[in-house]
Amino acid sequence: MKNQVLTIFLVLVCFGFNSKAQSTYEIYGHVMTDIGYNFGQINPQWFDVMRPTQLASFKNEYAPDGNVFFSVRQSRMGVRVKEDTKLGDLKLWFEWELFGVGDDAGQTTFRLRHAYAELGKWGVGQTVSPFMDMDIFPNSIEYWGPNAMIFFRNVQFRYMPIQGDSRMTIALERPGASADGGRYAQLVELEDVHFRFPFPDLSAEYRQKTSFGYVELAGMLRSIQWEDNNPDAIDLSGKDMGWGFNLSSNIATGPKGLLKLQLVYGAGIQNYMNGGGVDIGVVNQPGNRLSPIRGEAMPVASGLLFYDITWNEKFSSTIGVSKVHVDLTNGQSASSFQSGDYALANLIYYPAKNVMAGMELQYGKRMNFNDDWETSIVKLQFSFKYQFSKVFESK
Repeated sequence: MKNQVLTIFLVLVCFGFNSKAQSTYEIYGHVMTDIGYNFGQINPQWFDVMRPTQLASFKNEYAPDGNVFFSVRQSRMGVRVKEDTKLGDLKLWFEWELFGVGDDAGQTTFRLRHAYAELGKWGVGQTVSPFMDMDIFPNSIEYWGPNAMIFFRNVQFRYMPIQGDSRMTIALERPGASADGGRYAQLVELEDVHFRFPFPDLSAEYRQKTSFGYVELAGMLRSIQWEDNNPDAIDLSGKDMGWGFNLSSNIATGPKGLLKLQLVYGAGIQNYMNGGGVDIGVVNQPGNRLSPIRGEAMPVASGLLFYDITWNEKFSSTIGVSKVHVDLTNGQSASSFQSGDYALANLIYYPAKNVMAGMELQYGKRMNFNDDWETSIVKLQFSFKYQFSKVFESK
């Protein structure tokens, strides 16, 4: 991975400096250190973030309480190139960070964020999904962000018929989904059931600029299929539609305050969310010998409300709350994640240009399906960030 990052970086450097067309070339990034204390329990692979889905699902699952943490995983670097062409502006964006996820969860390692190219009204590559509104992310120092937020960078092919402060985007995105076998997770027959994605996900957004900020409505439509490859008498194959709507807005409350809000509702869209659980759950079908259980896209609803305020040129603060609730199917295990709360408040200090120091109090809560278990965690975090940016121009 390190060699791939270096290779692409050198290609972009050469492009930026050798292109004969008029272009701008920016190298940017930041070094960020997080130091904090978890007063409760959280999955140790997610020690430096607040994720309600990763809180303990039963007593002392991640015991003991109370752990200090240090991290530099938010450190980031990127390259942007913009060049004038006869077909419109050519834009290239390549960015990576040190926050490991997936098989690298818990590690400090290279992770690709953006590898995206745009020419005029067309774009292709990995970047934020049109289903996501990045502008409602609060001015927090916690990395993961509100659990209710649609947050997904995906490989896509997009068309942007309207560009600017008001905009419209339509995209075909790389499909994918997650499932939970619930009470049947250990069933041998499920080992031969695999996802199949014959169609891309379809997403779209429309943003209308207003006198107070903007209002945006985004939508998602996806086909989720799975096939049973075991030739026994039981057939667990199936399919369902994933769909969702995301209504979001920024509302300016004078020159110093900004209200950020979002409401989401849909089914089978959880993998596009910051903390929505899984897309497909199990439904019992008593008396059906050929298909005793089936999969179903689980409905999810979420909302967030945050307020950013700039006190003066040296200090700013953010306070807000976020909540997710999933309507689980009847085949899910009693300890399955059903709903989660997220909240934070901070004070951020800017002692000099490109330098930030902040203190943040965070809260998370997890509630299970039907075993009456709920747990919460409080975290105190201090962060220090040093930004840099250098722009080159060529003709």
